[in-house]
Amino acid sequence: MLLMSCAQQPDTGAADVRWDRDTCERCRMVLSDRYFAAQIRFFPQGKRSRVIKFDDIGCAVIWLEDKQWKNDSKTEIWVADYESGDWLDARIASYVKRKTSPMEYALGATKKTVENSLNYEQAKQHIFDIEERFNVHGQQLKLRLEQQASKRQQSQKEKR
Repeated sequence: MLLMSCAQQPDTGAADVRWDRDTCERCRMVLSDRYFAAQIRFFPQGKRSRVIKFDDIGCAVIWLEDKQWKNDSKTEIWVADYESGDWLDARIASYVKRKTSPMEYALGATKKTVENSLNYEQAKQHIFDIEERFNVHGQQLKLRLEQQASKRQQSQKEKR
């Protein structure tokens, strides 16, 4: 009798996380907070599903934004409940504004209906607002550096 063991992950649902070893696909931080992590399971054409892990729902939402399959009904988005650590479907979870989260998007997911909580679309907008507010300085710095580089190049051309 031949017994074979197969340690494949299921093709649906949240995957196991190796806490303090797996890293966030977007920011590369180690996943250590069991109450704010997120996962995205997507289905590359003709292949088995893939799971990408994140330390914060904000990283997951931003990473997903430019993917052509982001609105595919098979794409699953999982987020940890901020009270229990259980995995929730991110699209039906409620989001509570918190003081902190790993990447400071300050949202905790819950399956409960909470006063003043956000739905998934509102949470996405909150995340993009935070990202715009904190990235604006980086964008201004980049623009200034590009302008300075352009002036240097123009100055060098005039000296020739």
